[in-house]
Amino acid sequence: MGNPIDLTGDGGVTKTVVRSPKPDAVAPSDSLSLVDVHYEGILAESGEVFDTTHEDNTVFSFEIGTGSVIKAWDIALKTMKVGEVAKITCKPEYAYGSADSPPEIPPEATLIFEVELVACRPRKGSSLSIVSDEKARLEELKKQREMVAANKEEEKKKREEAKAAAAARIQAKLDAKKNQGKGKGKSK
Repeated sequence: MGNPIDLTGDGGVTKTVVRSPKPDAVAPSDSLSLVDVHYEGILAESGEVFDTTHEDNTVFSFEIGTGSVIKAWDIALKTMKVGEVAKITCKPEYAYGSADSPPEIPPEATLIFEVELVACRPRKGSSLSIVSDEKARLEELKKQREMVAANKEEEKKKREEAKAAAAARIQAKLDAKKNQGKGKGKSK
């Protein structure tokens, strides 16, 4: 497990990486703002689990930056990548504070969440530009592959021509030697 990282500068939200993502993993962004997570919520004071997606193996989905979740999640999830598991500790002012606290969570509670970022997806409405960007990227890759294939085909053609020319030279030398041998035989 890594060292805690203070994400807010005041100790209000800290993140400790439990499992690092793969190097090429995707991170949430403006165009990939819908996230799917597995999590377990724990009351820091008692260690009691108050909520989890692990019991029924569901994912929780939300859009980052819209205020649909506690502030700590909006802050912490932006720093994660798909496949990463992190322990997020949040002080009450970044959790529920005094308002809108579920009955099982005291408003003054510090909360600890173990969160796995499962996926990032485009928000509805923005998906068209992402799809067209992805199509353009795939089209460019296709063109590059076609160019590589054309270059390989050209190289293959040149090699075959060079082989044919070499075979013709060898055949010409063999024919010349045969003709020399026949010529000597006739002169006797």
